[in-house]
Amino acid sequence: MADGNSETKSSNQMWGGRFASGPDAIMEEINASIDFDKKLFAQDIRGSIAHATMLAHQGIISTEDKDKIVHGLDTILSEIESGQFEFSRRLEDIHMNIEARLATLIGPAAGRLHTARSRNDQVALDFRLWVKEELQKCESMLTGLIAAFLDRAEEHADTVMPGFTHLQTAQPVTFGHHCMAYVEMFGRDRARVRHAIEHMDESPIGAAALAGTGFPIDRHMTAKALGFSGPTRNSIDTVSDRDFALEFLALASICAVHLSRLAEEIVIWSTPQFGFIRLSDAFSTGSSIMPQKKNPDAAELVRAKTGRINGSLIALLTVMKGLPLAYSKDMQEDKEQVFDSAESLELAIAAMTGMVRDMTIRTDRMKAAAGSGYSTATDLADWLVREAGLPFRDAHHVTGHAVALAEKNGCELAELSLEDLQALNPAITDKVFGVLTVEASVASRTSFGGTAPSEVRKQIAWWRTRN
Repeated sequence: MADGNSETKSSNQMWGGRFASGPDAIMEEINASIDFDKKLFAQDIRGSIAHATMLAHQGIISTEDKDKIVHGLDTILSEIESGQFEFSRRLEDIHMNIEARLATLIGPAAGRLHTARSRNDQVALDFRLWVKEELQKCESMLTGLIAAFLDRAEEHADTVMPGFTHLQTAQPVTFGHHCMAYVEMFGRDRARVRHAIEHMDESPIGAAALAGTGFPIDRHMTAKALGFSGPTRNSIDTVSDRDFALEFLALASICAVHLSRLAEEIVIWSTPQFGFIRLSDAFSTGSSIMPQKKNPDAAELVRAKTGRINGSLIALLTVMKGLPLAYSKDMQEDKEQVFDSAESLELAIAAMTGMVRDMTIRTDRMKAAAGSGYSTATDLADWLVREAGLPFRDAHHVTGHAVALAEKNGCELAELSLEDLQALNPAITDKVFGVLTVEASVASRTSFGGTAPSEVRKQIAWWRTRN
């Protein structure tokens, strides 16, 4: 007896203080999902009301039971929204918590709600509805971010700034053109959101556990009631599919990368060394010991959240990669990644939209930097090809000598004398000075999608019709 007690005591110590009652406590801890899937309460209730209505329409349950079920579910929705509902971890998940409360409210009629469905298709429906609503929210927020960039682009279609490659001054561009680059990026993100909504626009309810049901249900009716284009076409795939969650995380990751690239530029631009922009106090913080500091914390945090979102995508891909059809409990690990990423993405888009609208553009600093680093060298080479008839490689060679001469003299290309330039190539005339200013450079880039202010305004007008 003593030996047995000693063994039991040892076992309980092995489980640790948190699991004093042994394996049952561990099973409850690992199995329960109510701590996070309670976020699906509205979708669960909405799906159950549609299901009960269809069951009554098909004569599978009585209209009286359906009315009791709908009234009870409406009551539960009010209780949850007002904070009066008590969630129980013992009941594992949101579905069982709601069902148990429904039984308390309306009695035996509650037991008829689960006719012709399973928790497998139920959770697939709830989660799909939640992701679809989140995608619609992201679409709206991205539209707001695009609009903010369009406004800044229109305001600064003529504002010259340096364009960079390798973070080295390359050629002059306009700030409006730079803004429109982000319009294109976030426009693709919005298109991915819209495509994802199309891909997932099918109703899972009615697939049951994995094989469908023998009850005469009408899946088209529930699909229509829930705002889907139709029902899914294979019951096995329906309960085992999490492509919609993966696609959300994938597009969220790409969008987060775009936001992070923008955040990086904002961080760089706001440094004293660049000074291209000034962030307002609303999106900056100070230092605890250095009173002169103004830190772009909001941009830095947007940049950091990309890691969380990318990590969530890898996590769910790893969960799903080895699962046999159809449903496995592993899939319970799908929601926290999506919930966290959705929250992070929403916050990042909102913060970035605010920063874009709020930041002060220092046009003087941008213009001063636009001509640095001999940024109009390509314009000189192009002029030699266009006006003097040189092959581009020869023009490139002459221009290289011109840059070297300007560097030696400590001046800009436009400050070289005509005699200096003609010593490099006698075909050069005083007309070349018309292309060596940054304003002339950007004005000349009139190719479709180029940085010329006239072209930037065309692209803004086109996007206004798309927004």
